[in-house]
Amino acid sequence: MKITLVTGARPNFIKIAPIIKAIEKKQNEGATISYRLVHTGQHYDKNLSDTFFEELNIPKPNSNLEVKSGSQAEQTGAIMIAFEKELQQNPCDLVLVVGDVNSTMACAIVAKKQNIKVAHVEAGIRSGDMTMPEEINRIVTDSITDYFFTTSTLASENLLKYGVDPANIHFVGNVMIDTLYQNLDRIFEPIFWNEFELETRNYIILTLHRPSNVDQEQSLIKLLQGIDKMADGKKVIFPIHPRTKAILGETNLELKNILFVEPQGYLNFMYLIKNSFAVITDSGGISEETTVMGIPCFTMRNNTERPETQSIGTNTLVGTSIENLEKLFGEFLKNGKRKAGIPELWDGKASERIIDILLQK
Repeated sequence: MKITLVTGARPNFIKIAPIIKAIEKKQNEGATISYRLVHTGQHYDKNLSDTFFEELNIPKPNSNLEVKSGSQAEQTGAIMIAFEKELQQNPCDLVLVVGDVNSTMACAIVAKKQNIKVAHVEAGIRSGDMTMPEEINRIVTDSITDYFFTTSTLASENLLKYGVDPANIHFVGNVMIDTLYQNLDRIFEPIFWNEFELETRNYIILTLHRPSNVDQEQSLIKLLQGIDKMADGKKVIFPIHPRTKAILGETNLELKNILFVEPQGYLNFMYLIKNSFAVITDSGGISEETTVMGIPCFTMRNNTERPETQSIGTNTLVGTSIENLEKLFGEFLKNGKRKAGIPELWDGKASERIIDILLQK
């Protein structure tokens, strides 16, 4: 079996790493399986791309399509054009895509038009929010996928509602958590740990990147000033995305607690989360990692495609207003951490299950 693995953006790198390890394990056991790793170049900043390959011991891609940025249509179209040539030059039996970025959808479409089977890892998750580009990517990808690998029973149920054949749906667990477990003994403090005099459980991690939170300068400033005040003396570490940094420009925010740092590599960032007091984010994936590490997470979105992080895990959905965040964070300060658990099959073995299933196809 020849598999082409597609990766394009930071969350993809984290999800593809354990799948590569699972394939190599099967190769060592004598299985006739091989892979070709294709990086679309959707994330091309070194801190958002190269660093993850190095830290997670992912081999250098066999091909980098070097698509880079652009509008949704420009980027998707460029990926499709480049990936079509890639598949024509390097035929395979299966294209495996992960997550819900533009690379996921674009490469799935190209593969199907060349009559190549598609496997989607993290299939079936839904936010119900069609204003999110990721939601469209999920729906389109799942509409043409052959083999569906899900992180939860709810994701599997979503696919059944769409009329997917139950025989093609496989509840395997969460590959992001595979990566977390495989690297927990390798995480280490960032260079600014001592400089900022950070102490375990005495700082907050902040990440913001969604257009609804960062695209309008004044609303972003109001949000940051509110979080700064709400922190009440606790330092807030904010690895700021280059795009968000550009929106703020040279504005003097006069923040007392928020400390801006560069985007972090995986090992540094997981160390920061594991030792934090709490996390404030608008990311979906981070709520999965905080759930496993038992760290309270406050997600600044009106919906989530990962409801198990709320119903079972440590995640609280707070909407996009600073007022809601202040209220719910205040309740957390008053009442302490709520009882939480880890969702079923989030045990570090999802990738092995995926490759075992594919070898039976």
